[in-house]
Amino acid sequence: MVRTAFWYALAAVGEIAGCYAFYAWLRLGRSPWWIVPGLASLAAFALALTRVEAAAAGRIFAAYGGIYILASLVWMHVVEGQSPDRFDLAGAALCLAGSALILLAPR
Repeated sequence: MVRTAFWYALAAVGEIAGCYAFYAWLRLGRSPWWIVPGLASLAAFALALTRVEAAAAGRIFAAYGGIYILASLVWMHVVEGQSPDRFDLAGAALCLAGSALILLAPR
């Protein structure tokens, strides 16, 4: 389980950093050079997500959704300086519960 959490966390950082690089370029007026680390981050995201063990890729991707939501709120707080409100946190908790159910259900 620790290994799964590590790969999901790495995937989340890679995806959010990669998407943010494009956001910075296209919405914040940053240099197009932001695309280079953005693409590298997105590649790291894809590679990390393939390291999670499960019987089906769709299950890995579905469970990752909750991790991505939590990581996005952490990014918003740490990088963008915006604190999540109680609805953000409640929604993330609900999604994480769904992710846990998908990953940990007996099959």
